[in-house]
Amino acid sequence: MNLTTRCPNCGTAFRVQPVQLSARGGKVRCGKCTHVFDGVAALVAEDQPGTQTETEPSPQLALFEASRKSPIGGAGEAANEDAPVPEFLDEIVPPRRRIAWAFAVFLALLTLFAQGVYVFRSDIAGKIPETRPYLEAACATLKCELRPLRSPKQLSIESSDLQADGRRDSVIVLNAVLRNQAQYAQEYPALELTLTDERDEAVARRVLLPVDYLAGQSAEQIARGIGAGADAALRVYFDTGGLRAIGYRMYLFFR
Repeated sequence: MNLTTRCPNCGTAFRVQPVQLSARGGKVRCGKCTHVFDGVAALVAEDQPGTQTETEPSPQLALFEASRKSPIGGAGEAANEDAPVPEFLDEIVPPRRRIAWAFAVFLALLTLFAQGVYVFRSDIAGKIPETRPYLEAACATLKCELRPLRSPKQLSIESSDLQADGRRDSVIVLNAVLRNQAQYAQEYPALELTLTDERDEAVARRVLLPVDYLAGQSAEQIARGIGAGADAALRVYFDTGGLRAIGYRMYLFFR
């Protein structure tokens, strides 16, 4: 028995059989505009008086008709079961599967975002200070370290002075001011101090770490670094051991 179903989107009609409509619970996809609709609800009567219905043949109609003419009993039904489903009867993805795929994609994006935050946690905390408390709490759980940023080009030695200590022989005092010109906190740098003689040749060299020239500050204060646009004053005492040093050179770097 031939039936006619009409796409409610583009108006194209298709000749179908009941077994075709039952293949997907009545859900069909229009071969013209790919609109999915209920083929049973869209059934129309054929050969109504005074009307003409132009129909498109079903892509699988000939197959079904040939199967009915097969002399072997039950061969038609077997052919119908093994035959490829026509385009307008393509399988429709169930809503639950769509939700599962959407959740999987969301979970993957969330994991990627979390990995990015973990890798760039120090940059985020330095450039977005509001996030620091949350990142510190997360690092306390994950056992990770949250360090200030490093930008040597935006750190400078604003002033420095090397003088003899009048109270003790062979002891000199280094006074210097470091300035952070960045708009975010930076890690304290290492300082290399070179003592020179009258020919400007090096007679002694020493690398000073933050714990050396910030001896009066706690480890937590040093870990916070130099604040945005802030200065850090330092004073360090050296015992030259009788070296004839009359000049010095100093520069900063990160280890």
